[in-house]
This record gives sequence, structure tokens and C-alpha cells, in this order.
Amino acid sequence: MKDVTMHHLQPTRRQLLGAGLGLGLAGLAPLAAQADEKFPSRPITLVVPFPPGGSVDIMARQYSEPLSRVLGVPIVVENRPGAGGSVASLGVARSKPDGYTLVVSSQSSHLANPLTQPKVGYDPIKDFENIAILGRQPNALVVHSSLPIKSFKEFLDYAKKNPGKLNYGSGGIGSMGQLNVEMLKASTGVFTTHIPYRGGTPLITAVLANEVQFILDNLVIMLPHIQAGKVRALVVASEQRLPQLPDVPTMAEVGYPQLNLSSWTGLAAPAGTPEPIVQTLYKAVRQVATSPAMLANLKERGVIAPEEMPPAAFEKMMADRLAKFGDVVRKAGITAE
Repeated sequence: MKDVTMHHLQPTRRQLLGAGLGLGLAGLAPLAAQADEKFPSRPITLVVPFPPGGSVDIMARQYSEPLSRVLGVPIVVENRPGAGGSVASLGVARSKPDGYTLVVSSQSSHLANPLTQPKVGYDPIKDFENIAILGRQPNALVVHSSLPIKSFKEFLDYAKKNPGKLNYGSGGIGSMGQLNVEMLKASTGVFTTHIPYRGGTPLITAVLANEVQFILDNLVIMLPHIQAGKVRALVVASEQRLPQLPDVPTMAEVGYPQLNLSSWTGLAAPAGTPEPIVQTLYKAVRQVATSPAMLANLKERGVIAPEEMPPAAFEKMMADRLAKFGDVVRKAGITAE
């Protein structure tokens, strides 16, 4: 295979993920002896649909080593970028459903793409066994610090009094950043203009340069700039206030609980993967996710630890999100090129 990287990482990446993670997880007990003896018996490939270094890739590598310890076999992380995650997701959907080829799913690849790309080629529910959530990334409404806006109410008032004067940015047409704001517009009646960029890095640059006045997107990418005072977070999409931003209210607190839609990163296998294998993988993920070392690592990165959500509940949550955002996509006429 091309561009295959084993789960061990270079020292600089280890520093990024937390140097103590491996030591803290050393005591995790293997599950293999407790489950079907036939699985796993050889290395598992963990496909990342995006390039190395992004949030989904980092999440995969955080989990790969401790999952290897729990399952008792090597975990091979393979990056297969292309078409916003669609290439790899389609490839895994067509793989043999034996538990040895898995994909790290996200709202981009398993929600936005199927809704906005007519020829994506896979159904995020029918073509996968959605196993477990690895972590949630809270979204935040962030405005440039030069705007005379200090609260979500002031944001709505300003937007309604100045229709069309606020531009918002996203990582591209059909991206979750666009879908989030379109849902905001549908819920509040504000009018804003969309400026798409090619990915997260140019989007951050545009926000900091005030080319766009606000975004409603992944908080993690903007947190350092919020803390530096370059941009201002008005509200977060999270069940509770975040320890990194204790003074910023949640969507529910400002009267819009329907917008409390944090992003998620998950683990999925091809449809038809036997239930015992799905359950073995789910239990392994839960064992890793609830370890003190992983909880501390996720918290440090601003990621919300995944709640206990069995595969059936995970798929129901996905179906609900697909229905909600599907309405937004149809009404707004969003189609990714």
C-alpha cells in the first residue's frame, strides 16, 4: 500500500499528542481473549480520509496505539486523502466486511459529503457499520475582534440591522462550516454572505485578516487565536460550557438548543461486518476512551470525551443529523462541485 504509516510516531508528533499517553495506557487489558478468538488475528488497517496532520488524522493516531494494546494486534494508520474524504470512505465501504479495514469517519465525510455531493457513491448509514464515537469537537461562533459585537444577541441584532454586511467563511462549498451557518440562518432569520475557501488553513488566515467577519466551525482550530484576543467567541455548540472558555455561553443558554450540534469523529466498518466483531471493536474503543490518559489528552486538545453510545445509538444520532442538515441543504440549494 502507498503512504502507510504504522501507529508509532515521530517525537515531534508525540509531543503534539501528549508524551504520557502511551505510558498511561500501558495497563489496558487485551480484549481479544474475551471475544471471538478468530478476531483479531492479524493487523487492522485504520484508514484516514484526509492528509496527515489534520484533526481527524491526529485523532486516529491518538487511538491507534492504545487500541493496538487492547486488541493485541498492530494498528496500521493509512492516509488516503481525496474529495474531502469521499475517496477513502467509498473505498472502505467496498472493502471486505471482516473488521480488518476500518475508516475514521467525520461529519465531513459521513454527513456533509453525502448530502452535497450527488455522485459520492456511498450511504453513510446503509454502507457502514458505525461503531463508536472517538471524540466530539465543539463548534463556536467566532467574530473578528474589530466588530462592535460582544454577545450572541448583539450579533443577531447587528446582522438584522445590517443585512448582507457580514460575510462568513467556510472550508469550502458543502463543508460543515457552510452547513452550520445555513442552519443558523434558518433558525434566526439573519442574512449573511458565504465566502468559501479551500480548507481550514486559508479559512483561518481569512478570519484573522477580517476578510470574513465570522465563522461557525470547529472551535479547536480557532482556540489559540481566541485566547490571543485576535478573534472573539460569542457562543459554543456544546452541552456544557468549556473549561477553556468558561465565560462563553452555550447555544442552549442563548435560546437556540437546536443549534447545539458539536462535530464528531468516529470509527466505521463496511456494512455486513459481523456483530461480534463490531461489539469487540466498540468495547475496545470504550476501554481506551475512558482511560485517564486518553481523557486528559482529549481535554488538553479541547476535544469533548465521547459519551457511551453503542452502535445502534450512534447510527440513530447520525440519521437525525442527516435529516436536519438535509433540510438545510435542500432549502439553500447547496451542491458541492
